[in-house]
Amino acid sequence: MSGETTTSAEFRGAHERLATGGLARWMRTCANNPWKVVLAWLGIIVVLIALVATIGGSLRDEFNIPGSDTQRATDLIEAEFSSEQGAVLNVVFAAPDGQRLDTPARKAAVLAAVAKLKTAEYKPDKATGKAGLTSVGNPFSKDTFSKSGRIAYLEAQFDQTIEDKDRDSVVAVEDAVRQTVEPAGVTAEFNGEAEFPPLQQGISEAFGLLAAIIVLLIVFRTFVAMFIPIALAIVALMTAFLLLFILAGQTDINTVTPILVSMIGLGVGIDYSLFIVTRFRQLLHEGLPPRVAAAEAGASAGRAVLFAGLTVAISVSGLALIGLDFVTKLGIGSSLGVLTTVLIANSLLIAVLALLGHKVDRLKVPLMKPFDDSAEARENTLIARWGRFVTRRAKIIFPVLLLVGLALGGSSAFVRLGAADQGTQPSAQTARRAYDLLAEGFGPGFNGPIPIVVDIRGNQQVPQKIYDSVQGTKDVASVSKPQFNDPKSVAIIFVKPTSAPQDAATDTLVTRLRHDVVPAAVKGTTAKAYVSGQTAAFKDIADKIISRMPYFLLYIIGVTFLVLAMAFRSIVVSLTAAVTTILSAFVGFGVLGLIVQQGYLLGLTGLDKTGPIETFVPPIAFAILFGLSMDYMVFLMSRIREEHVHGLNTKESIEHGIAAIGRVIVAAALIMGTVFAAFILSTDRIPKEFGILLAVAILTDALIVRMTLVPAFFTLLGEKTWYMPRWLDRILPNITIEPPHDREEPQRAPRLDAETEPS
Repeated sequence: MSGETTTSAEFRGAHERLATGGLARWMRTCANNPWKVVLAWLGIIVVLIALVATIGGSLRDEFNIPGSDTQRATDLIEAEFSSEQGAVLNVVFAAPDGQRLDTPARKAAVLAAVAKLKTAEYKPDKATGKAGLTSVGNPFSKDTFSKSGRIAYLEAQFDQTIEDKDRDSVVAVEDAVRQTVEPAGVTAEFNGEAEFPPLQQGISEAFGLLAAIIVLLIVFRTFVAMFIPIALAIVALMTAFLLLFILAGQTDINTVTPILVSMIGLGVGIDYSLFIVTRFRQLLHEGLPPRVAAAEAGASAGRAVLFAGLTVAISVSGLALIGLDFVTKLGIGSSLGVLTTVLIANSLLIAVLALLGHKVDRLKVPLMKPFDDSAEARENTLIARWGRFVTRRAKIIFPVLLLVGLALGGSSAFVRLGAADQGTQPSAQTARRAYDLLAEGFGPGFNGPIPIVVDIRGNQQVPQKIYDSVQGTKDVASVSKPQFNDPKSVAIIFVKPTSAPQDAATDTLVTRLRHDVVPAAVKGTTAKAYVSGQTAAFKDIADKIISRMPYFLLYIIGVTFLVLAMAFRSIVVSLTAAVTTILSAFVGFGVLGLIVQQGYLLGLTGLDKTGPIETFVPPIAFAILFGLSMDYMVFLMSRIREEHVHGLNTKESIEHGIAAIGRVIVAAALIMGTVFAAFILSTDRIPKEFGILLAVAILTDALIVRMTLVPAFFTLLGEKTWYMPRWLDRILPNITIEPPHDREEPQRAPRLDAETEPS
């Protein structure tokens, strides 16, 4: 049958409309040349693997805050204290509760561990580049031994910053200490710059895939159809990671980025292919030949996928307006999964579907009756009945849901941005246990000292004046004497607050030092002093984000409005999409604040201590959410508009649109939400925050906003839903969401291979 073709007239015998245009031609090319497409993608992946091997790089955390006091202080320290550029590992020793560490046996064990760390085995190896210790402190000095006598610590200075590749050197030091002191009944824990828990990937992804498999089996009722979206998501995710490590070889990419790549890549990879596979099966069941069905599915559902991917790209590109390099790169990295999914879904997936043909319905799930995808059957499903319920009771549903959404979204006003310290991390981490011991032995502010970096500029008395001024300041526990670099051109004064790094009182102290205490001390001199540290850095990040947020929101809302106005030829639809997405985002932020900041249901997340939300989470999550939530709007409204274009009124179009696409949107939202929620299982707090926020917001957006609130609102508006000013309609390009169809010139319709599926 390979030589058979189907003309447009024959095609119309099986289906009414044949898509035309550039995208439709591309889809036919993929459907008619499936093996060429498969081999091309194999070649692309091989090339990417080769590029990773030659120009790829590793991930590393780099935070720059241009124009901030924190950045100026960091630049001064890096330039003037070059001998102390390596990472520090805090080694914390503790005796059992109620006992002292300085008994002869315990003290001997601790000192033996110190001596062991000073041996050549733990020194740097310049020949191999192996990280090593350059100095080891004394845990029994007056500054490092607690007043209770139970806890002590030392600082072990490495010769370089510690990255993933240096992790073995840190683990070797930790193992050596534990093996030496634990037989004497001494506990050893570790924190500091050198101690960071490796981000464990695999468990969350596996749980998300398992949940997706279950949902897909319920939706498709066949194992073959279920396997296709899973396989596409894995291929797209693998390709995204190859691109990520190529990008890491050219610039600094944050170590949390792979979590976002996995989270977003899995979700959209499964969702986007779900829409196309569903459309393909519907067309097959309507009688189209396999290759024709694959091409038409790509031309219709694939077109919606392109628009959806475009909205994500627009949203993520807006992060560049924040002006923080690491935020922009986090957003770009997280969007790589969307990019690869869109490309693969609109090429490789079409080729695979053309090859599979009716085999997509093989291996049916036992004891589950296959869904009837006919138009008549779809009108009698639970989703279809829900659509009719919403349209008939729109006057009640719309105001009730709107008020509930505003109430939940309003709780986001109480969210506090900042930096959750190590005291909020899971207690299974040694860094958390070390944090707790240091706070117990030396006070809560010990874990987050506030450095004041002074560029002396010939004013040698200024560091002492700052030291004297800070002493006695409210919320200050102690102040260290100024430490100078060798030329005595720069000094650092460490301020220990009475509160923990994440506490609001520490934020207030940083503000007081910056605006009152330090300026008064340097007044009348040419010296410059900069208040920095973790708390100050996140305040600077928050200030930067807040100051740039109007531009960020204006860009993504404005550009997305124009794109959707072009797609749906309605400013009402595009404005509604933007406003309701913001509502979903605020609901997500509010629920996240109630959990991680207020403590409601906190234990279910694996955390046991509340804290603020990291300052960079909201803009990144909002950009991702804005793009992803638009996906559901695009998929739903494209089907509703298709029904309206073909003669139905708005209410009927909504009912038929929900009946046709609602089941898929619900399934897609459950998959996406579950994939996001699975990252609550991560060992690190930041992926947990992203998982909670995105899962709540996506499920709210798809199940409540898109499937209920928006249909109720458009039912009330009626035909006003499609309002478009004539002047705007004239100037916007005529790029609609539904594919153009060749109805006027059938003789020019392209020819399509109508092969039956290979045996």
